[in-house]
Amino acid sequence: MKVLVIPDIHLKPWIFNEAEKLMKKGATDKAVCLMDIADDWNMGYQIQLYEEAYDRAIQFARDFPETLWCYGNHDISYVWNKLESGYSRIAENVVCKKLAELKEEVSEKIAFLHRIDITLFSHGGLSLDFVQRMEKNRNKKLITIDEVVEAVNAASPDELWNDDSPIWFRPQYALELAVYKKDLYTQVVGHTPVEQIYKSRGIISTDTFSTTSGGAQIGPSQFAVVDTKTGCFGIVPSQ
Repeated sequence: MKVLVIPDIHLKPWIFNEAEKLMKKGATDKAVCLMDIADDWNMGYQIQLYEEAYDRAIQFARDFPETLWCYGNHDISYVWNKLESGYSRIAENVVCKKLAELKEEVSEKIAFLHRIDITLFSHGGLSLDFVQRMEKNRNKKLITIDEVVEAVNAASPDELWNDDSPIWFRPQYALELAVYKKDLYTQVVGHTPVEQIYKSRGIISTDTFSTTSGGAQIGPSQFAVVDTKTGCFGIVPSQ
């Protein structure tokens, strides 16, 4: 299956417009959005933009109902009332309301971790440490990948609000943490802005739309198209 990866949005609803153009060309089978729809540098008072970003996500979900959605730290932080950089007290109610609308629209298609074939999709990435900690907390060995996916998606806020979890892990920098079974599975992540889409340690990094605090573009605003059976990927520029 060929999947269009929509990386971190961060109040840029136009990214969904570009993704829609690519989907309508029929070159991919479905899309996966790595979310972080909320928050961006110095945007905490732009409530209308928060609404626009989530409303555009909801419309994309209606137009492309097979899309999968992966909670980002900047989305779920509002539900859990976890303060972090960029968190807007003023936008709290809007984000919680719109995120609930999105969840109602997509049902089980929104989660922390999704698997298609040999490819795992999450906002930050799945570390071996996180899986081992879940096993310890549950006093249970997680044998199959489906057991791991189920456990991640049922994990508590306290478990997930950690640097090695699928919403926070940065495999691009946290080289001391092992990637979960990178010899068997390819992972696709956003969360960490990169200057180009690339694969390393079994992880495809895709966040090329984010900017610096001064507004400078970090990456070239490209999308990854991933073959979920092989773990290979192609790059498609935004239009």
